[in-house]
Amino acid sequence: MNLKTIGIIHSPFRQAEGTPIQPAYAGGSEGRIEVFPEYAPGLKDLEGFDRVWLLFWCDRAAACQLIVTPYKDTEPHGVFSTRAPSRPNAIGMSAVRLQRVEGNILHVTELDVLDNTPLLDIKPYVPAFDHLAAERAGWLGAAISQRSVADGRFERE
Repeated sequence: MNLKTIGIIHSPFRQAEGTPIQPAYAGGSEGRIEVFPEYAPGLKDLEGFDRVWLLFWCDRAAACQLIVTPYKDTEPHGVFSTRAPSRPNAIGMSAVRLQRVEGNILHVTELDVLDNTPLLDIKPYVPAFDHLAAERAGWLGAAISQRSVADGRFERE
């Protein structure tokens, strides 16, 4: 398997502690997605989308933990039932709001990613595909109103 970094995410968040844990909690946080020039042609027609999925490498995440206590709970859960970054493959995803595209730079808001995070891919957010009705949210159903920012528990020391 060969993953390529296609760009760098620039955000106001320098460390995990205090960073919003999902775009829904990121409010007006602004950032820039710098796509490396050789991948810039792939941005054609992206500006017509309100949101984009960013797939990135959580390069500052602590080593993989199969049982974690996530930000939104005080009880341990299997990592695959959470969005904790300390995973076997530290791939993160975030559906950010796309403001505009200027050359190889995407200007985004509702960003919940650490500054200088390696970008792996960009995909358009399509409501008809990505907004799916669901009746169950597992343990998170009861914990959804808990913490909305990270506290550093998954950051590499």
